Amino acid sequence: MVAVQKLPPSPVRDEPAVRVWRFVREPFEADTWRRVAYALLAFPLGVVCVPLALTGAPAGPWQRGLVLRFLDGPAHVGSGSSRGPAHEGSGSSRGPAHVGSGASEGPAHVGSGSSEGPADGTSGSSRGLAHAVLAAPLNLLVLAVTVYGWSLVPMNLGWPLRAGSDYADAWGGPTFAGAWAFHAIVGGIGFLLLMPWLGRVMASVQLRLAAALLS
Repeated sequence: MVAVQKLPPSPVRDEPAVRVWRFVREPFEADTWRRVAYALLAFPLGVVCVPLALTGAPAGPWQRGLVLRFLDGPAHVGSGSSRGPAHEGSGSSRGPAHVGSGASEGPAHVGSGSSEGPADGTSGSSRGLAHAVLAAPLNLLVLAVTVYGWSLVPMNLGWPLRAGSDYADAWGGPTFAGAWAFHAIVGGIGFLLLMPWLGRVMASVQLRLAAALLS
């Protein structure tokens, strides 16, 4: 008889621990800071593109390039040979919501490729103008939220540098240690963990708008 050895059961992943770890490490991911860079650059680039598009400059490709450069990560704006319907990138086969460049693209792609048709030339300038104007309010809001939210992190971690001598009315007071702990934990670490996920939501809205206007 042949002895049959039973393999040990595979270890079960602790899903709550995985989710917590993913949440905690998000501020230190490169994708997070690419989204921050896009949030900071999208509005000023859009403002510059308005007069340039009126003169016939390729404002559309410039704005598409910014999307492809910085929103590559959770939104999958990049390059690949095959992607799902919610990916944005470049490749030979794509879903209808891709943003990128490739040889054959769906009707809602944002990018440049060998068969773009009306997205070239004058139409590219008009699409760039439309995106620069219509996305300006959203991009301005994202810029303001990003700057304010991320600025709270060093402001609260370094609270003693801006604190006065009276801590009685400070959050976490009346002691210096209590006030600093409150500001550092709630305002510093709290916003450090919150802002990357808020940035994901804002970037997804910006990406959808870019896909609709720059395709």
